[in-house]
Amino acid sequence: MSLLPRVHGGPDALGVPLHDFSTNSNACGPCPAAWQQVQSADATHYPDAGYHALRERLAAHHGVAPERVVLAGSASEFIFRFTAWAWREGLRHARLPRHAYGDYAQAAQAWGLALTTHDDAAEPAWPASAPPFLAWACEPASPLGDDLPGDAVFQGAALAVLDRAYEPLRLSGASGLSAACLAQVWQLYSPNKALGLTGVRGAYALAPVGAEPAVRALQALCPSWPLGAHGVALLQAWCEPAVHDWLAESLPRLRAWKARQQALCHHLGWQVQPSQANFFCVQPTPAHAARLPGLREQGIKLRDATSFGLPGWWRMGVLPPAAQQALAQALS
Repeated sequence: MSLLPRVHGGPDALGVPLHDFSTNSNACGPCPAAWQQVQSADATHYPDAGYHALRERLAAHHGVAPERVVLAGSASEFIFRFTAWAWREGLRHARLPRHAYGDYAQAAQAWGLALTTHDDAAEPAWPASAPPFLAWACEPASPLGDDLPGDAVFQGAALAVLDRAYEPLRLSGASGLSAACLAQVWQLYSPNKALGLTGVRGAYALAPVGAEPAVRALQALCPSWPLGAHGVALLQAWCEPAVHDWLAESLPRLRAWKARQQALCHHLGWQVQPSQANFFCVQPTPAHAARLPGLREQGIKLRDATSFGLPGWWRMGVLPPAAQQALAQALS
């Protein structure tokens, strides 16, 4: 079996890019209050192996019972562990967005789940008696930053997960998913992007109502201490009002930077896709497209969207005007 390649933005063999358009981290970060807590974390001791206080704090933040909180080393760790559990539960099919984060497909492939897309399932020829499947979705979605069409995306799924990594970085629009739908799906949160602290790994999921036995099964599949002291500090900070006040204050700045960055792309003659989040996709002119990989040597990195199923397109995180000017000068 030929395994799918793992392609990510961010630092690479050349180190940290000076102007990194290739990730979706909040460019206003790091959040000062969260960063202070992470720096002050006590790394001389193990965290509580049961993470009791953290789970209770996250549960109170969302207004749910602590028994519905599943901690994870990262969103990617949860994706792979959840897929393993779905396979153990007898699922042999996974349904994904046509353009999506690669770990959904890579985890499914690692466990031998057959892959289809939500678009495939909408075709008239798709059988009503299709086998039970695991459904993944993200809103706003990466790489396009678009919203889901509604509850129907999860229709018929035996297990369904909504990745909410970019909901805190939503700059426009609103989710069309109903409260009833959200109560029936697993909701995955990874706050490090919103807080501009992607180097701190830590995530959690909220289980659907009544899924406590599944939570226990997922915990049984998890190694001890999935979160270190810094991940615990990050998720504790995520529950503080001051952190969310900072996040709310960063969104207008990101909107202004996004409008300026999209205007620059239009000026360069690039095609720009609409987006609801702090990133968007562009199709550069052929001349510019040939030069983009070479910009990495100048400290500028964009994310080639070919691995998302969008050859010829590039995903751009929104960065401050100084980074945008550096891009314009490099291409001039």
